[in-house]
Amino acid sequence: MRSFKHYIEKWSLDWGMSAHLSQLLADILLFSIIFILSIVAFYITRKILLNIIDQLTRKSKTQWDDRLVENKFFTKLSWFVPGYILWVSTPLIFENYPEAIQSIQVLLSIYMVVIMILAVNAFLNTLVNIYEGYAISKDIPIKGYIQVVKIFVVLTGVVIIVARLLGYNPMSIIGGMGAFTAILLLVFKDPILGFVGGIQLTANSMLKPGDWIVMPKYQVDGIVVDIALTTVKVQNWDKTISTIPTYSLISDSFKNWRGMEEANARRIKRSFNIDVKSIRFANKEMIERFEKYDFLKDYIISKEKELQAYNKQNHIDDRILVNGRRQTNIGIFRHYLLNYLRHHPELRHDMTLMVRQLAPTEKGLPLEIYAFSKILDWAEYEAIQADIFDHILSVVPHFDLRIFQNPSGYDFEKLVK
Repeated sequence: MRSFKHYIEKWSLDWGMSAHLSQLLADILLFSIIFILSIVAFYITRKILLNIIDQLTRKSKTQWDDRLVENKFFTKLSWFVPGYILWVSTPLIFENYPEAIQSIQVLLSIYMVVIMILAVNAFLNTLVNIYEGYAISKDIPIKGYIQVVKIFVVLTGVVIIVARLLGYNPMSIIGGMGAFTAILLLVFKDPILGFVGGIQLTANSMLKPGDWIVMPKYQVDGIVVDIALTTVKVQNWDKTISTIPTYSLISDSFKNWRGMEEANARRIKRSFNIDVKSIRFANKEMIERFEKYDFLKDYIISKEKELQAYNKQNHIDDRILVNGRRQTNIGIFRHYLLNYLRHHPELRHDMTLMVRQLAPTEKGLPLEIYAFSKILDWAEYEAIQADIFDHILSVVPHFDLRIFQNPSGYDFEKLVK
């Protein structure tokens, strides 16, 4: 190129041009040739080389190269080629203008730094995509950590750009940044807190994508779809999207329903109120009637034998109701419900299953059903729970009991009539 430049200068001088014009003509022609060469090199890289890489990745069995193509890693690298060619050629093109060489190379170096930052970010995105293809990514997400690396890469690029513009060594700028530590901590407060929170969430296995969480403070109730550096994205059951600061999941409380899914069981915990005026001792007629119920026959017979033996052993006159031990309609009803739940095909019989009394209130005596469903799906779970209570509410009158209910307009209308 230098020989060509000298030939152009000599040729133009032979044609009668001045030394200044011949030198200018040679510089323009040389710049034009090198600029065209850089465009040709970019075209070869972009159109030919990238097509070859694309075809090779399609034929390969590995997935990482496909992810690199999808994230345009090679496409971004191709923009580096013309900038590098011009940067290397600048001393030759502008050797007669030494004051311009440094300025042009600074601009070209900034251009190449920006291209490298974009390429590194594309490579990091590829790492995330590849990692998310493994099962471990659901337990230990790395997106937050990758974002920290991206911030570091961008900061490094900014330092290099500033150093090139000021003409300093990048290491001297990094060494002098100690005075700006407080400002940096203030500016990057959320990323720093998010990074710390992300480490704690991951290390303690507190949260992962796919978890169902409830956080009343932020009105969140749904599935975690993304865990980033500063925010956690949750899709609520009403299909809205909520974003929560990552660190708030450490500083505030939230409920994670992952244990329910891991146990493959969903709790049923619901109560209903019995009118206390309908509770009484079970007489002989009741006992005979209750013995015909499938879920009570064995229990009634064994319990009656136990109570009769106790009363006889203690010489109790059981002709008076308050003497000795007797069965009650509410007690028999509880055992009926317990046996009913034990035979229900959609409940987990290896987990806690009980029917218990709660403290009486002005609305009657609450009876609570506590069991676990085999079905986790919300719609099916609600259907199973509804079927159980449909049966309970229907069977209550057969035990001479009444469900407590506040008087309604229908009750007052009936009273008037």
